Amino acid sequence: MGEDKNIRLIALDMDGTLLNEKQEISQENIKAITEAQEKGVHVVLSTGRALASCRELSKSLNLSSYLVTVNGSEVYDEKGRLIQRNRIDNEHIRMMHELSKKYKTRIWAVTTEKVWYEGFPEDIEAHEWLKFGFDTEDDETRNIILDTLKKTEALEVSNSSPTNIEVNALGINKAKALKHVCERLGIQIKEMMAVGDSLNDIAMITEAGVGVAMGNAQDAVKEAADWVTGTNTEHGVAQAIRHWVLKKG
Repeated sequence: MGEDKNIRLIALDMDGTLLNEKQEISQENIKAITEAQEKGVHVVLSTGRALASCRELSKSLNLSSYLVTVNGSEVYDEKGRLIQRNRIDNEHIRMMHELSKKYKTRIWAVTTEKVWYEGFPEDIEAHEWLKFGFDTEDDETRNIILDTLKKTEALEVSNSSPTNIEVNALGINKAKALKHVCERLGIQIKEMMAVGDSLNDIAMITEAGVGVAMGNAQDAVKEAADWVTGTNTEHGVAQAIRHWVLKKG
């Protein structure tokens, strides 16, 4: 692919991408992001995390653009106002909770008011659900759950690590949310560079003008990408920004 892409928006995954093994943003990444913003490029965090666990990191980078959270279930504008929300219906939440009990997996779930790690609300109808997650080291169990979920044909299934399964409402992913952001900013999706490491990043990586996989990315992500950068401990985000946006190496 050509190196003459005019990138006007950078979409960055957080865990395994922007953040290193200490869950910190390296000075090299901060410097590259700052230089890109000074050039007039929008930098958008596009994460599986809920707002509460990424808002401060966004502020620490002095980001002044949009924020895509919960794999695209929520989108916030440059003033921090919610502009889009996509829910999973209660029936599917109940089904997935029963699956997790049957196969004894760890779970977490995101509602509009909190992230549930420990315990689970008895009154499912009292909450608005954005995402459900399973986590297990047992490959057979994970594959059985994946097969069950895919048969419903009403859910968007991905992951954010090799041992987990992340579930959003059907058709909801980072790419769809970023298309909405691009439309609001008057930017073509092909003017976007997207960087990520997991299955929940594939949609945005394939839709972007430049799709970048981290050096530590899952194999399927590398296969979907146009370019593979360094790992999250080698400041891979900075490497990609310097190469594609700042044109420095």
